Amino acid sequence: MNSINANFSQNVSHPEYFFITGLSGIPYSRYFYIFLFCIYIIAVIGNSTVLLIIALDRSLHSPKYIGVFNLALADIGATNALIPNMMRMFVFESQYISYNACLANMFFVFFFSGMQCFILVALSFDRVIAICLPLRYHNIVNNTVMLLMYSAIWAFNAFVIGTLVMLITRLKLCKSNVIKSFFCDHGPVYMLASNDNIINHQLSIVVTVLYVIAPMVIVVLSYVCIFLSLSKITSWKGRFKALKTCASHMMLVGTFFLPVSGAYIAALMFSLPPNDRIISTSLSFVIPPMLNPLIYVLNTAEIKEVIRKVLYKRSALITK
Repeated sequence: MNSINANFSQNVSHPEYFFITGLSGIPYSRYFYIFLFCIYIIAVIGNSTVLLIIALDRSLHSPKYIGVFNLALADIGATNALIPNMMRMFVFESQYISYNACLANMFFVFFFSGMQCFILVALSFDRVIAICLPLRYHNIVNNTVMLLMYSAIWAFNAFVIGTLVMLITRLKLCKSNVIKSFFCDHGPVYMLASNDNIINHQLSIVVTVLYVIAPMVIVVLSYVCIFLSLSKITSWKGRFKALKTCASHMMLVGTFFLPVSGAYIAALMFSLPPNDRIISTSLSFVIPPMLNPLIYVLNTAEIKEVIRKVLYKRSALITK
């Protein structure tokens, strides 16, 4: 560790570079990163396919699939912000990152993961209106409204995360240049400050509430409303048919929020060692983007129908 800090000066406001520790003391740890890279490839191919299908098929240019398109875009952004950089650092042993590159990495990782949270909330709004107010659905939820909503979400998220990262620049990071994480994580970076970092700490709490706790509460409340509305339907067949339209969204919420909340709760309750925290957090970052396109392809009749038509056309061309 002393060699890492050999060129580190106490007289500068920030180091020229940081050293990202990643997993330490674990033999063959590079195979874990290769495993994450395999998940990354599946996530990129799957989400790119979903983007292509929605963009090219006009029947999917609807409010619901505007949300799915944005979620796939956020999934691709989140995995690209994280995994290639991890491969460079830990498989090819280039664990040094410049100060500016570190801030850029921090911004994009939190920006796209934050988008995933907000988009799931927006999708729950779509489902609430569809189940609770079906007769008014097309008046309340239309393409224009959803485009404006998602544009506002992207802008608001950029402002919040931009502020989070910008406030790092006011800190004198003089304690060390070693970041005990697998990317330029906000908490481990601001903890290196030798001056007052209380604003950064308070903002990190606000961001946790805004991006983890509040979305989960809103989604849970939305499904309470949905289940109350379903209880008014007399036939079980009608209830099942209505609930089936929410199946994909419920699975998306489960695959995203359960790993993320589990990692946060475990870190708070058990004071996880750095290696355990890195493994749990990295998996919670990459597993949902891999599963999301599979969930929509396997559980959405419209997308399956589009894929079936494409395959049928290709088989017809081949037989000719």
